Amino acid sequence: MSKIAVVYWSGTGNTEQMANAVAEGVAAAGGEAELFTASEFSADKVLSYDGLAFGCPSMGSEELESEEFEPMFRAAEPELAGKKVALFGSYGWGDGEWMRTWQAGVEGDGCTLVADGLICNEAPDEEALEACRALGAKLVG
Repeated sequence: MSKIAVVYWSGTGNTEQMANAVAEGVAAAGGEAELFTASEFSADKVLSYDGLAFGCPSMGSEELESEEFEPMFRAAEPELAGKKVALFGSYGWGDGEWMRTWQAGVEGDGCTLVADGLICNEAPDEEALEACRALGAKLVG
């Protein structure tokens, strides 16, 4: 059974909804999902998981949340080489530049992205939540 960490930061609850749907997709595909907020996760936990899903909304001028999420992610990043990774997050403005930048950095780290970064404008609707579930399933498969 694949063990998957779903790690997220959410200011409005939108990315948290996405994280829960990713975890549902992991479970539906026969995997074991563990949900963590960014403050609950650390680099030393990476090796305990077969795959990891990271969720963070776009902040400021299309960047990752800088107080909790980005420091945690940057500390974990060196441990991600060879791991299956998924990225997701919500945004309220811009065109998804933060996700493209984040994705390029992760690919440069030698991670295996299971799909392009998944973004959702504002609150996720049922279509976006289904895409999150499918993303979770890809981490197991």
